[in-house]
Amino acid sequence: MGANRSIQTSAPANPPANPPADKTDEQLTASHTGSLSRRMMVIAAGWILILLLAGGFALDRTLTRLVEQNFDDQLDYMLSAMIASAEIGPDGEVYFYRPLGDQRFLEPNSGLYWQISGKGHDDFPSRSLWDRTLKMDRGHLDTQTHFYNSTQFPREPLRIVERSVVLPDSKTRWTFAVASARDELDYQISRIRSILLWSFAILGLGLFLMAALQSWYGLRPLRRVREAIQSIRTTGSNRVTDPLPLEVQPLVEELNMLLAHSEKQAEEARTHAGNLAHALKTPLTVINNAATAKAADLPDTVIREATTMRRHVDHHLARARAVGRRAIGHAQVAVYESAEAVRRAVERLYPNVRFDLDGNRNAKVAIERQDLDEILGNLIENAAKYGGGSVFVTVDAEPDPHHCVIWVEDDGTGIPANKRAEIFDRGMRLDTGKPGTGLGLAIVRDVAEIYGGAVDLGESEDLGGLLVRLTLPRAG
Repeated sequence: MGANRSIQTSAPANPPANPPADKTDEQLTASHTGSLSRRMMVIAAGWILILLLAGGFALDRTLTRLVEQNFDDQLDYMLSAMIASAEIGPDGEVYFYRPLGDQRFLEPNSGLYWQISGKGHDDFPSRSLWDRTLKMDRGHLDTQTHFYNSTQFPREPLRIVERSVVLPDSKTRWTFAVASARDELDYQISRIRSILLWSFAILGLGLFLMAALQSWYGLRPLRRVREAIQSIRTTGSNRVTDPLPLEVQPLVEELNMLLAHSEKQAEEARTHAGNLAHALKTPLTVINNAATAKAADLPDTVIREATTMRRHVDHHLARARAVGRRAIGHAQVAVYESAEAVRRAVERLYPNVRFDLDGNRNAKVAIERQDLDEILGNLIENAAKYGGGSVFVTVDAEPDPHHCVIWVEDDGTGIPANKRAEIFDRGMRLDTGKPGTGLGLAIVRDVAEIYGGAVDLGESEDLGGLLVRLTLPRAG
């Protein structure tokens, strides 16, 4: 029993006139998108720079304000002491009933000055001002303490605090001012900024070196994977066995699975080549012996043995195509759609056979469409050829979350239980009165097994003939 042809065939593609030359090492080298380590370093350097600039600016403003606040507090203290020590004399002028405590007020050009001004009165300056006076804007009144910077003295920027008050026994609004040279304040600020600059520069360099060390150490497992792959290519080992971190281990497991898959494919290719060579050896020997002996039935012998060789070649080509398509990736195909297309094709060959198709219209299996068409084509055509005139195909005939079970039933005589195992052998046919090569079920079994499926035979309860149970993995 077997199909003598597949329902869908395709002509072999013409070979290219100029086959491509072997690829060079440069062509085999995959293009890259840059260094992963360099990316990590650029990102780390960018964040370090941003954080250091933001942190340095915030710290600079904070420390500068603290230094200025401390400086202003000292000036405010002196101003409060001046106001507390000031009284109005009999002549209506202001004077201090007690001397101010800071000796610098008495030293000319000492950098610390005070001055009292009132409308209609002469300015009352400290001795440290000597022949200079503080220029204050008398067009406004500062009832609260007012701080500001001034450059009225050449090469001596000042920090001035002033306040306007009305002293007892006086109707004049007096403006008290204390000024101090900014040299010490500016020196402290520049010193703080210098310390911050060097500190943050050293901190940034240290962080960058730590990021570089982290990048080098963190990417070390990837270098070990590369070395392991190089070892596979140069030494012939077939697995990556080095212990690696959890984040890299899935990659290594996938790599080992890919290597196992490639090894399995290579072994299958060697097996197919050996089987094909062994299968062709006997027919070639028979033809050679007949030709050497100049046998009278040489033409019949050549035709018979050539048919045998073609049968073997077709079988191994079908397996090779299935293996090659499986290597491309996991496909998804709707079973009902494929079975419907095969049914229409077989109906043209057997117009007197009644076909019924039922089951889950949404079932999908992980197999290439061409291979599913070939499997169903063999099974449905066999049922039409060897059955009694009725073929019933059921999609998803049995509940299974991981596999789709397809039944192909006919109303023929069926196959005895003791013959069901050997019917899958290549070239095995129980009914030799009908044309065929005996490869149909063998191809179905081999292609189904390549995709992780299976085929087994039984007896149809509804039609009484043969029941072919095809199991294929579900898609997704």
